[in-house]
Amino acid sequence: MLELFRPEVQALVAYHTPAVPGADKLNENEWPTDLPDAFKQKLAQTLEQEILANRYPSANPERLKAGIADYCGVTPSHVALGNGSDELIRAIITATCVGGQGAVLSAEPTFSMYRILAETFGVPYVGLERRENDFSFDPDTLRDAVRKHHVRVVFLANPNSPTATLLSEQILETLRSLPVITVLDEAYFEFSGFTSVPLIETWPNLIILRTFSKAFRLASFRVGYAIAQSEVAQLLEKVRLPYNLSAISQAAATLAIENRDVLLAEVPALLQGRHRLVESLSPWLRIWPSAANFFYARCPNWDLETLRLALAEQGSLIRVTGGGMRISVGTPAQNQRLIDNFARVLGKASNSN
Repeated sequence: MLELFRPEVQALVAYHTPAVPGADKLNENEWPTDLPDAFKQKLAQTLEQEILANRYPSANPERLKAGIADYCGVTPSHVALGNGSDELIRAIITATCVGGQGAVLSAEPTFSMYRILAETFGVPYVGLERRENDFSFDPDTLRDAVRKHHVRVVFLANPNSPTATLLSEQILETLRSLPVITVLDEAYFEFSGFTSVPLIETWPNLIILRTFSKAFRLASFRVGYAIAQSEVAQLLEKVRLPYNLSAISQAAATLAIENRDVLLAEVPALLQGRHRLVESLSPWLRIWPSAANFFYARCPNWDLETLRLALAEQGSLIRVTGGGMRISVGTPAQNQRLIDNFARVLGKASNSN
């Protein structure tokens, strides 16, 4: 029976993260606390009084698009919606590369769904290597790879995950000169404060991805959006699944974008938590500068998987990827437990040697 499934799909490794009930989840870059009670009560009221369960959700949520457009400084025609950013990544690949039309390129290590979704469609994937010292990459190497591999779409997270680093101006200028669709994934914009949205009008090949899963703390509702020139946004709307956003997801995202001042007011405190974590862990770890709600680190003389498991046993979950550790910022209590657990685990190692 399995021979009826495409070999490249059988060879894929599914995206997953381990679940450890009761542990501090510092491994998925989520906002560490739930929505405010008043917000959830309003959402419950909307579900009870306004959403008809027997009716399909809006196929074109105009109020949500208008809120996003106001937030981003564009018009609603520039906005396309997705069931998380993942659906938009899939839509871009579908609209550009499927059927032998071209390859997808990114720079590794990065968000694994760029590669997974390309390979799901049988689209060639090109992964450039980042420099070890700052996780940048060479503009000439990028230009040569685009030409050599018939690249049609470049996906680059900005800031990048797992490294939390921003692209250089040199790379952005190089991308503008290339005959490719450039997708800049700004999932962590609310933490970095850096965006390329103002370039949309003068850069017709540019698509910006954003999400409600991080600073807006709607990961459970799966809402992402793209900002692009109107013609491109409409193309993405054509290849998305019909009724791709549930009514409750639309309501949650609309409520979040209209109450963004309240939700985003907590971002500075989280960034202060990141600063404290980095300061406390720096004596033990090599940590790279971060523009996100997480940071990237390595621990000299330690096997990282062994370290991850030891921390998990103590109740702190982190992600090992790309030869390093991606550590999300949690609540103050979770951050303190992580510091204590690192001290405990590394202290045990020093006592046993």
